[in-house]
Amino acid sequence: MSLSYNDSNSVVNYTDSSASARLTNRLSGLFRALPPGKRIVVLCVGTDRSTGDSLGPLTGSLLSKYRSSSFDLYGTLEKPVHAMNLDDTLEQLYLRSDDPYVIGIDACLGNVGSIGTVQIVDGPLRPGAGVNKSLTPVGDIHISGIVNVGGLLGYHVLQNTRLHLVMSMASLISRSLYVALSIKASEDREFQIPIERDREATP
Repeated sequence: MSLSYNDSNSVVNYTDSSASARLTNRLSGLFRALPPGKRIVVLCVGTDRSTGDSLGPLTGSLLSKYRSSSFDLYGTLEKPVHAMNLDDTLEQLYLRSDDPYVIGIDACLGNVGSIGTVQIVDGPLRPGAGVNKSLTPVGDIHISGIVNVGGLLGYHVLQNTRLHLVMSMASLISRSLYVALSIKASEDREFQIPIERDREATP
């Protein structure tokens, strides 16, 4: 299934009062299409050394506070996933999880009017593209937050991005994603109970 940027639940502004509900609904719809028990991995890309590029690890740190066993998490402020360790992290990820469903999360640059928007996109994240780096694509889907204006001065722009904006967007993404993941875990448990009852009833 392909997501369109015109999908009202796939692109939201962090200031929209309905943003969290809309992102949660969209993610829940995507998760509902997955086989029961499919392992979900959240991979947050970025670095804590740049304000604009810290969206990923900030989101990862906020998600880690929920201490949920319903998903695996890579990329936090303490242990960021960035250009230098991305490939090693991906190798470790796929060794630990058999055919997981990977969600990539990263900051990106865009036009002035799109700053502050969060978008859910079908297909892999292409980290580093905003600063002309070619890194390994990440994820079955990805969530990106537009933190500043794109252009020739990518690194400089990222360094001069407002922390309040990045923290607000990270909070929105982590909250929406956690709720959608919790719904998925609950639905998986409900699916599993009838199967276990059938097994118990079999002589």
